[in-house]
Amino acid sequence: MPYLALKIDVDTFRGTREGVPTLIQLLRRHQAGATFLFSLGPDHTGRAVKRALRPGFVKKVQRTSVVSHYGIKTLLYGTLLPGPDIGKKAADVLRATRDAGFEVGIHCWDHVKWQDGVGNANEAWTRAEFGKAVQRFTEVFGEPPRTHGAAGWQMNGTALALEGETGMDYASDGRGLHPFRPVWQGRELTVPQLPTTLPTLDELIGADGITEGNVADHLLRLTQAADRDHVYTLHAELEGGKLAPAFDRLLAGWKAQGYQLVATRTLFDSLDVASLPRHEIGWGEIPGRSGRLMVQGAPC
Repeated sequence: MPYLALKIDVDTFRGTREGVPTLIQLLRRHQAGATFLFSLGPDHTGRAVKRALRPGFVKKVQRTSVVSHYGIKTLLYGTLLPGPDIGKKAADVLRATRDAGFEVGIHCWDHVKWQDGVGNANEAWTRAEFGKAVQRFTEVFGEPPRTHGAAGWQMNGTALALEGETGMDYASDGRGLHPFRPVWQGRELTVPQLPTTLPTLDELIGADGITEGNVADHLLRLTQAADRDHVYTLHAELEGGKLAPAFDRLLAGWKAQGYQLVATRTLFDSLDVASLPRHEIGWGEIPGRSGRLMVQGAPC
């Protein structure tokens, strides 16, 4: 039976407090595993307003109804309202997720700062931001992190190298077709990548007649062959909120298609890492998402 690994990005304080418990209940109902990747520092979601200048971002906001999913208060954090420290104020939720049997890992320290800044950041900036996330994770869980999934699928060469320096077993930082050993600008890295292989709900809704009501059916059509493993990225703010019914249908549908619903850790443990193909990792674009992000490139 193929694996469908569930990777859950938790971007905000509200997503941590409200979305994560909802998702845990859904996953338990379907006896599904998952990996939760937490934002561990301040919630500065309101500062994402600067993205309005990016091509395609306004259209995405209009398509996916950002206010209804995130709430007005969250969209003011870091501007008119101080951003709550997620790792401090919601540490109980983070530990409860681990105690419920789910894998936990690092998403970032400050989601907006990382997503908007890491692509052009220098080594000092990257080490500082990554280091704060590693330190907070260790404080909350009493052990170092073993996996990382980049906020907004945004990375740079220093960040990719830091995953190896800090002892990560594997990462899921980009988009692609299958697990691989990443090569960055001619240098092979030590941490294997398990890229997201399927589109996210916010990339699909509002395009080509796809709605919140039929998005699950569309995504299930993409996986109906059930002839390969997949990694699906969901967001605590979406599938743990208004899109919970769609996610519920997805879980039931994937089980009916014959998939084992697992954490990314389970998929990683099934791999012979030494035999994974080597692929470049670099910048690319994905339909439905604005800007550049990390993608699996050509074999090498």
